[in-house]
Amino acid sequence: QVQLAESGGGLVQPGGSLKLSCAVSGRFLNSYGVAWFRQAPGKEREGISCMGAGPGNKFYSEAVKGRFTISRDSAKNTVYLEMDMLKPEDTAVYYCAAEQALPCGSGGQGPKRYEYNYWGQGTQVTVSS
Repeated sequence: QVQLAESGGGLVQPGGSLKLSCAVSGRFLNSYGVAWFRQAPGKEREGISCMGAGPGNKFYSEAVKGRFTISRDSAKNTVYLEMDMLKPEDTAVYYCAAEQALPCGSGGQGPKRYEYNYWGQGTQVTVSS
């Protein structure tokens, strides 16, 4: 059983930074594709970044490209999302997700919710002055 647990959310001022962590238990992380999604109030959950299994290419949505960075520390079985230049519209619950042997960014498409079977519980990020 794969279990994911996010941490690192909080309240930050516009222009500030946060680094989210996602601890993955139970499996060899490099064999899994991983992704970050977010869901703002009243909106659908959207995929904003992913990293494929193995060496793993990366994908960023237009909304976060140039500001967010996804990374993976296999020794710690942890996935990170470093968020810089945060905006009020980045306010949402952020979720990490994982799926075995899943690539990322095929055909230039971002992560889709139905592609991932393993999810964390989410962590709130609020960007406000």
